Amino acid sequence: MKQRKIPLRKCVACQQMMPKKELIRVVKTPNDELLIDLTGKKAGRGAYLCGKLSCFKLAKKSRALDRALKSSVSPDIYDALEQDFIKVEDEFIAGKDAVDDEQE
Repeated sequence: MKQRKIPLRKCVACQQMMPKKELIRVVKTPNDELLIDLTGKKAGRGAYLCGKLSCFKLAKKSRALDRALKSSVSPDIYDALEQDFIKVEDEFIAGKDAVDDEQE
């Protein structure tokens, strides 16, 4: 049987290529709303970040999300996203561990 191709994406903060399922997607919806998309299927322009808080802080410092989403992101939105990111980080890591266990 042919090996399945795993889609790769680049973290906008650390520039590391990783499988899409190991990254968290931040999406700018068509009505200019910024959300964290764990499913990876919401409509809009997306940017990918590693599931680490350090990568999010680096993206905030270097304004990487501004460039990736092609729009300016205000500091209060970064703060709101940071709070969401902290909440999501734990459940994302738990979900990733569950997927890894199934594959083994």
